Amino acid sequence: MGFPGTWMTESESMVYRVVPKCACSTIGQIMYYSDHGAFFDGDIHDAQDGLHKWALDHSKDPITQNVLNHRSYSFTCVRNPYTRILSSFFDKICGIQRNGNRYRGNLVPQLVQKYGIDVGGADGSEPFDQIASFRRFLLFARDTIKFRKPMDPDIHWSAMSGHISTFIVNGGTYDNIFWTESFNDGMQSVLSEVETPKEVVLKDVPRFNESEGHGPKRAHEVADYFDDLSMHLVYEIYKRDFDLFKYDFENPANKMPVGEIDLDEVHAKLGD
Repeated sequence: MGFPGTWMTESESMVYRVVPKCACSTIGQIMYYSDHGAFFDGDIHDAQDGLHKWALDHSKDPITQNVLNHRSYSFTCVRNPYTRILSSFFDKICGIQRNGNRYRGNLVPQLVQKYGIDVGGADGSEPFDQIASFRRFLLFARDTIKFRKPMDPDIHWSAMSGHISTFIVNGGTYDNIFWTESFNDGMQSVLSEVETPKEVVLKDVPRFNESEGHGPKRAHEVADYFDDLSMHLVYEIYKRDFDLFKYDFENPANKMPVGEIDLDEVHAKLGD
């Protein structure tokens, strides 16, 4: 199976397991800058060179050799499951993607028809009941993850622990897992452990939020989207994420973690 979703600097200074909706655009740009002294001109997900990616054939062998021998500092980044699934909804379901189309073609019309989801009209600009639509989307997300119907789960709302586990199961070891919610501290903890060809000054790095502006603005506080049933669905989908990455299931309004991530626990529970 190899190491899907894994990126590595060309200098092999660091290895990163991408988790969608967890600052991956900014992290990728920082990695690119640390080798080249400039940011990639465009969405880093589109870069075909300047950064090793598992999806690129010429990168597979260098990544495999590095990870299996643990030659470089390896890390990933996680995010509160409540805000992550909300972000997926507004970006991927309500938003128009950078190619000018809806995400995954007929996915949104299918959701409108089968789950009664409203996305604000053809271009997402019309007012709609965001809370009702989001809760219906949650049902769909649960169906994809638990039952693989009406489709396989999408990478943007499948559990973080699932992404992170493939790296471990196939022979990788994480040196660091940090939280999006304290991004600068977390990313600095990585940069302090590695030597890069170009110096990265984190306070000078812009945020590369490639999904921003795709969809309508969130009209309510995070907690307003989650009633008892919604919280139950979120826990059913993301129980391991809450447990392993120390987020507060009981309070959707608290996006911050409530404990420290135990790397030994992560490797033990996701490595089987």
